[in-house]
Amino acid sequence: MIDAHHHLWQYDAAEYGWIGKGMEVLKKDFLPADLKREMDEAGIDGTVAVQARQTIQETEWLLKLAAENPFIRGVVGWVPLVDKNVGGTLERLSRNSKLRGVRHVLQDEANDRYMLRGDFQHGIAALRPFGLVYDILIFERHLPAALRLVDAHPNQIFVLDHIAKPKIKEHQMSPWRENIEQLARRPHVYCKVSGMATEADWKQWNAALLEPYFEVVLEAFGPKRLMFGSDWPVLLLAGQYRRWANIVRSWCALLSQAEQQRIASGTAIEAYHL
Repeated sequence: MIDAHHHLWQYDAAEYGWIGKGMEVLKKDFLPADLKREMDEAGIDGTVAVQARQTIQETEWLLKLAAENPFIRGVVGWVPLVDKNVGGTLERLSRNSKLRGVRHVLQDEANDRYMLRGDFQHGIAALRPFGLVYDILIFERHLPAALRLVDAHPNQIFVLDHIAKPKIKEHQMSPWRENIEQLARRPHVYCKVSGMATEADWKQWNAALLEPYFEVVLEAFGPKRLMFGSDWPVLLLAGQYRRWANIVRSWCALLSQAEQQRIASGTAIEAYHL
């Protein structure tokens, strides 16, 4: 089983300003040794580390950690996609084979249509020659713009993070469900089963509350384009690593062995060329 989405950091209040009041559990270092303990307890074999800061320095740090810890099989880093010289940065960083993808924190941009900017689109187009995936981090309201983004780049592999963060806390399905169904019709888009517990009420969620959202993405994308992710340590705001891994396993239990294996690891291996 591969955890296709987790973070690592050396905590600094200035660098991680998004970790606010009520999120004290995240205000400390989370390093590979901490992750490995969680993985071993949950029966996880490998991981993909994903950026949490928008700096080249963090991307390089994650690649260094991946080199030192073979269980980190890939890195989704950050690069300045709107920089006209981003190709040079990608060429340098992609010499490290552990760099498997790129992500920009679109959900925090003031402009909901930021991803449709010409300079950002130019940056996305620069990824394919290096065989890099683009991870889409958005809220459900951004899905219409995301549809336009992926349609503009039909040969680029995209991975949707956290099932596009539906309004689980408000028990809303629409228009998230309809937009997810549209996005899933694009065969070059994959989806991570991650980040769901933290979109619910952190104290009162349960597996039954989240399962209908899983059923939507399972029906839309199918097992061949779904992958497991923990979103650890952000997950700790709402639950524990082992619990989340076991919940996803339980949801997949009625699928065939081949389908279970796709969600557990096969999809991540395919999408990220791990």
